Order: sequence, then C-alpha cells, then structure tokens
Amino acid sequence: MTETAPLIALLDASTLYPAALRNLLMRLAGAYLFQAKWTAKIQDEWTAALARDRPELLKQIARTRALMETHISGAEVTGYEPLIDKFTLPDPDDRHVLAAAIHAGASVIVTVNLRDFPPKVLAPYRLTAQHPDSFVLSLLAGDSDAVLAVMREHRLSLVNPPKTAADYISTLELHHMTATVAALRTVTGRL
Repeated sequence: MTETAPLIALLDASTLYPAALRNLLMRLAGAYLFQAKWTAKIQDEWTAALARDRPELLKQIARTRALMETHISGAEVTGYEPLIDKFTLPDPDDRHVLAAAIHAGASVIVTVNLRDFPPKVLAPYRLTAQHPDSFVLSLLAGDSDAVLAVMREHRLSLVNPPKTAADYISTLELHHMTATVAALRTVTGRL
C-alpha cells in the first residue's frame, strides 16, 4: 500500500493572526494531516498586525513564530519572488501569497479573504482558495478520527483557563468556523 503525500496548503496571514485558529492549524499540520506552507513575509504580516493590536504580547508573538518555524519543518517557502509580478489580483499586495503557493506546489490557499483570490485566476494553477472553516471541515471529512484526536489534544492543552468541549467549540465559532462547529456539535463527546 502506498501512502499519499499530505495536502500542501499555503496559510495566509489572515489565518495565522487569531491564536485559536493558528494553534489548531499548527497542531493539524504537526500531526501530518496537511503540509503547512508560508513565507517570511506572511509571518511578518500576521506578527506585525498582532504586535500593533496587542503590543503587550510582543514576547509571546516572537516565541510563537519561533515555535512555528521549529516545529513545522519545511514550511517556509523561498524563491517565489520572481513570480510575483506575473499575477493580477484584486489586492496587488496578495500577489506574493499566490506566487508562494504556486512555487510550493500547494493545492489550496487557506485564507479568510476569499475575494482576494478569484477562482478564475487560481484555476490554471490547480489552486483553490478556502476559508479556514471549509479547510478544516475537509480535513475532518477526510480523517475524522485523526482530526478529532488533534482537536481533543488541543482542547486539553488549554489550561489557562481550561476549556470544556462546549467552550472549545464556542471559541471556534467566534472565528467564523460555522460549518466545522456544526459538525463538531454532533461529536462533542469525542472532544
């Protein structure tokens, strides 16, 4: 039996900014449920935005970034820069995300900003853009036992304050993970 290589997903800064979503995605990537990719520029974007909004977290932000880079090996995409100017997107500042996704061989860009990545621009590169809700739901559909185990481990690691399964689901709901939340509500006992 041959093993299939994990799905390669480029994570946009909009998915890395919220701690709960970032932590879940890192845990799912760490469990090899997908291969996470990002660039130094993407890392700079979410860390700068969070530092601007929450300056009291500067040390934690730097630590989190270092942990991500240490524990998700091979995530940083380099060498994509020559592709940037080849694309036209609604927000020209997102061209680097598309360039990195193509260069990394990703099949999906995980982003909250779906309108910035029109399907007609992505299709020639066999790329789609997915909201993190759709992305996590697709992982859940692909291997519910593994994803639920990661989510349970994630929930149990939250000790300050501890979270019940209902609390954990509510946190995801705050991040517009509505379809994932609906699916999780049917299996609360496994969280």
